[in-house]
This record gives sequence, structure tokens and C-alpha cells, in this order.
Amino acid sequence: MNHETLHRLKERGIDEMRRFLIMFIYLWVVFGLFVLNESLILGQRSISFAPQGFAIVNAAIMAKVMLIGEDLRLGRQFDHLPLIYPTAHKAGLFAIVFMLFHAFERILVGTLGGHSLAESMPHMGGGTWPGRFMVWAIMTVSLLPFFALREIGQFMGEGRLWRLMFVARPKSPASRD
Repeated sequence: MNHETLHRLKERGIDEMRRFLIMFIYLWVVFGLFVLNESLILGQRSISFAPQGFAIVNAAIMAKVMLIGEDLRLGRQFDHLPLIYPTAHKAGLFAIVFMLFHAFERILVGTLGGHSLAESMPHMGGGTWPGRFMVWAIMTVSLLPFFALREIGQFMGEGRLWRLMFVARPKSPASRD
């Protein structure tokens, strides 16, 4: 391999790691809030950190699933339309992908643990269709800000949104008083 090829591979690896970390942190916050909400609803007085650990692991797994989905160009068919369409489509589609991956993961772990397929099936949303729809809706709404910022950032150009959000701006002459 020549120097240019190694440099491109290094840049791509750094970009993939940055994308993964952004997805991971966002998903960790969302999943962590779900766990905290569940413990409050169930009236648990002592909040265990074990479920928060599962939120971290799930965030890492789902961020990787998200990266793979993006690399496979999942949900890109509406990219030519106004930003609301690809944003909503990707949020809804990735919510379905997350739910399917979660179900597959639970079935795999259950069957490897000696349980039957029926015993291993997760009961998302209480196991009812309205409950599953509600889980999908909550996940979709939770993913909307992520995809909205991503779509706006792509529209604005490489790194511009990031700089607007996280780089200090100079004080305007009117605010120096």
C-alpha cells in the first residue's frame, strides 16, 4: 500500500469512529432516559445502575447497526425531497430496524440459552400491536432530532453545522457594552 492509500484509510477510520461516537452518545442518552423513566414509573426507590449499563451496551450495538444501515444506504430514496421527508422516513425506518434487531437479538440469546422460540420472543409494548406501535412511535420521535440535525448538516456542507453548534462565536459589537 502506498502512503496515499494509508492516509485515506486512516481518514475513513477516523470519520467512522466520529460517526459512531455521535450515534452512540445520542442513543445512550435516549436509552438511558427510557431506563430512568421505567424505573420512575415502576416506583423503584433505589435506582440500579445495571439497567444503565444495558443502555450503554444497547447504544453501542444500535449505533453499529445504524452505521451499517447508513453504509447500505438504507432510507436514502427520499433524499431529493424537502428535508422533512428524508428526516421522518429515516427516523421511522431506523425505529423499525432497531425493533427488529432487538427482537432478533432476544430470540438468539434465548434460543442459545435453551429456551424455545416462543419463550425467547420479546414482548415489546406488552406484546400487543397497539403497544408495539407505541414503541415504534416513541422511538421514531426520539430519532427525529438526530436525523434532522444530520440532514441539515449534510445540506449545509461538511462540518458547518458542527461549527455553528459547538464553536464559540465572536462577540458582536452591540453586545460588548
